[in-house]
Amino acid sequence: MSTPEPDASAVPSPWLDQWLTRNCGAVVALRRQLHAHPELGRREYVTTELIRSRLAAAGLSPRVLPLGTGVVCDVGTFDGPGAGPVIALRADIDALPVLDVKEVSYRSTVEGLSHACGHDVHTAILLGTALALAASPEPLPGRVRLVFQPAEELTPGGSLDVIAADGLDAAEWVFCLHCDPRLPTGSVGLRSGPITAAADMVEVYLSGPGGHTARPHLTADLIYALGRVITDVPGLLSRVVDPRAGLSLVWGEVQAGRAANAIPQTGVLRGTVRVLDRDAWARAPELVRRLVAGVIGPTGITAEVEYVRGVPPVDNDPHAIELLRAATVAGLGAAAVADTPQSLGGEDFGWYLEKVPGALARLGVAGPGMPSVDLHQGAFDIDEGAIEVGVRLLVQTAYTALRAC
Repeated sequence: MSTPEPDASAVPSPWLDQWLTRNCGAVVALRRQLHAHPELGRREYVTTELIRSRLAAAGLSPRVLPLGTGVVCDVGTFDGPGAGPVIALRADIDALPVLDVKEVSYRSTVEGLSHACGHDVHTAILLGTALALAASPEPLPGRVRLVFQPAEELTPGGSLDVIAADGLDAAEWVFCLHCDPRLPTGSVGLRSGPITAAADMVEVYLSGPGGHTARPHLTADLIYALGRVITDVPGLLSRVVDPRAGLSLVWGEVQAGRAANAIPQTGVLRGTVRVLDRDAWARAPELVRRLVAGVIGPTGITAEVEYVRGVPPVDNDPHAIELLRAATVAGLGAAAVADTPQSLGGEDFGWYLEKVPGALARLGVAGPGMPSVDLHQGAFDIDEGAIEVGVRLLVQTAYTALRAC
């Protein structure tokens, strides 16, 4: 593939300005509908049908993925010698098992579930982009593939469902946006190279004979062994891996015992391993298993480690970032471009970039005076003015990238 030359000359305004004036309220309402009815990964049946029906009503031909959730749909020039290239735009559609604690009219109606990561926003923005492109008076110089992906929050991610269903077939570039509550509305965070970390899941199952807490010397103290694994393994990892690799093991779930005077027979730890460096990522499973075995060895407890590969780092292609930069400047102005650091968060968009070059950008969603609430918290919300910004950016990205192919 030749190096693209970003071309922002074909700015979609003023027709896009007019379309947004007429339709942005409906896109915001769609986001609120999605927010009120969250669904977990690979169970997004109502969300999938909503997406499919909206696309079909716009005269498009959406295709539901084989597992029954998620949608792929093309818009643009399909036939003949002028069919042109294909670029893909992706949004994730699943929610999290997190209680929605906001006092808003669109609060989640499903107890214990919420769109605490902004996937409702991503979906609404991509649907708005699809509807805008379908109504555009200016023909696209190729095709835009709209990928509404399920199960981003599951490991190893619903992106593999899309890839298996040929959802990236013929695509030359793939792009996506992700909400960032640290950036103000109107800003777009761009970074060439790695922007997220690899993220894996670890489960450690401990077992022993159990016994009375009055006589720990006559049995094997599972709780003591569990505590050592909790504290010692993350600390030891920092001594056997170059600190510049950014490897981090953090436990999120601990289960063991039900009685204060009984040493339990079983216990389980679950957590995540996150790492910035690909070489360290390759070595991480063996290192974790070895360190767990070394820590529990003297305790008389048996440990089994299940290490589940999650997602690779999202490694933004430099040329794709330049395309996004050109689209941001053309659609939003030069002041909208912001730097953004690499984070230890995981994103299964990384699997797409193993197949097709592309980039993830961070979309500012923090409005003036809004409380600072991080992703994956039940109080997370956005400045809905960011939705218009996102649609404008993705429409501009579609024209800019297709003209550069």
